[in-house]
Order: sequence, then structure tokens, then C-alpha cells
Amino acid sequence: MPGPTSSAPATRLAAQATTRPPDGTRRPPLATALVDALSAQIRQGRLGVGTRLPTESALAQAHAVSRTVVREALSRLQASGLVETRHGVGTFVSEAVDASFFQVRPDELATLNDVIAVLELRIAVESEAAALAAERRSSQDLRRMRSALRDFGQAVDAGRDAVAADVALHQAIAQATGNARFERVLAALGQGAIPRARLQGAAVPDTLRLAYLRHVNAEHESIVQAIADGRAEAARMAMRQHLANSCERRRRAMR
Repeated sequence: MPGPTSSAPATRLAAQATTRPPDGTRRPPLATALVDALSAQIRQGRLGVGTRLPTESALAQAHAVSRTVVREALSRLQASGLVETRHGVGTFVSEAVDASFFQVRPDELATLNDVIAVLELRIAVESEAAALAAERRSSQDLRRMRSALRDFGQAVDAGRDAVAADVALHQAIAQATGNARFERVLAALGQGAIPRARLQGAAVPDTLRLAYLRHVNAEHESIVQAIADGRAEAARMAMRQHLANSCERRRRAMR
């Protein structure tokens, strides 16, 4: 049975994302393009129910994208109910799609008020997720978090977009809870729930943006360190402070 690694068009995702079609419209983000490619294979039956998907590394190589992009795409597929992750085993095509599961549509993140509302939801959900992660995380979970931290720092230093790495870190923390519901809620919020992803066009000097992103990553490091140390309350408070800071920055932007 052909799998994602045999899809020739999919291997050109990265190249497609860096070009602009003749009509001038923007190509979809890499994670969105990968979600679309894998979704099509699942819905067309090329990946049948119960089929185990290739590893993150195999998918990344086959589709010419980073593992960070693969993680985001898999989380979004899981949120849509197309796949399920069995910890320590792999990711499999689900038996059925639960279309009724909570979703945040793009039009529900159109304004700063919308973004703040989602951040308030994230504070409630992710603070507890961080605490549970501190109690339940595995060595593999910690490696995944540290990999996302490293990707974030490298993207910032190179002047690249760090949103995908940001999303990957928060998803890794949700996964470390061992409770798939946390993963699904976070994946359902999508990349648009990262305020920076909604405000990329803002006229912010590069020096200020760089300082801001480094501060964000310092907050990330505090969260991961508390989780690694098994300090649940410290992890909860670090995550709450991190998201509350983002919320306050958005409020100040409205004044």
C-alpha cells in the first residue's frame, strides 16, 4: 500500500511553499500543506484504518520539511480525529473522524480581542498541562521539548519565523501529560493561537522583535526546566506567567 513516503507531489512541499503562484496568491504554510497531503491519502483510502504512519524523521525526509513541521501537522491531524497517537508505539489512522470535537476557526482569531480570548483559554488549559507534565514526563518527552527549544533559538538567531517551533514546544508539553485530550485541545487551537503568528505584519523594529523573541524563549526555558525537575507547581506558575505576559502585551496593543 503506498504511503506518504511514496507521494511524489508531497515531496515538493518545501519548494512549493517558497514560490508564489502565477495569480500572486500565497502558498499555504508547510504544516497546512502536509496536513492536506496526508488527509487526502487517508480519505482516499491510500492509508487505511489502523495503518501506522511513518516516523517523524521519515515523514520529514519524504516531504522535504523539518520535524517541527511534521509534529505540528500530526497534532492537527489528531485534533481533526484522522489519526491517533499511541505513546511509545506510533501514530495510526483512526477508525472514525469526530467532527464534533472543539475547533477554533480562522475567522474566530480575526481581532486582538479574539486572540486575547483564546490566550485566556490557553492559560487555563496549559497551566495545568505543564503541572501534569512535570509529574508524568518521560525522557523522550524532555528530548522533544528541548529539541523545540533549540529549534526556536536557532530560528530566532537566523532571523527566521519561530512560530512552528513555538507551537511544537507547547504541543510537546501537552503530550507529556499522557492525556490525549490536552493534545487535542491545543492542536485544535492551531498556529493562529500563537499571537505572534497573527501579528507578523506589524511594523516592529528588528532589534525589538529579536529582544522580544529571546525573552519568550527564556520563559520557555523556565517552563521546561521546572518540568524536567518534576516541580509541578513551579511549572504551572511558569506557564501561567508566560501566557499572561502574552495576554498583557496584546491588551497594551489595544490601548
